[in-house]
Amino acid sequence: MVKTLGSDRHNKLVAILIEKREGSGLTQTELAAKLGEYQSFVARLESGQRRIDVVEFIQLSEILRFDPATVISQLAGKIERR
Repeated sequence: MVKTLGSDRHNKLVAILIEKREGSGLTQTELAAKLGEYQSFVARLESGQRRIDVVEFIQLSEILRFDPATVISQLAGKIERR
């Protein structure tokens, strides 16, 4: 199994989630409150220090109002190598 933290796909997922949160006008603290978590939880997600499981991903999509299937499709596409 390939390490996922810090992978191109993980980094792209993090970037998309940050973009969606900022686009929704929520701060990390406000998003954390909606998740029932501390701000540090969101900070660890957004800094790439923590994996996002599928249940969390769906919850984030509901709160941030994006289609999870569209984001998965973006992640499943070819990832550019640096």
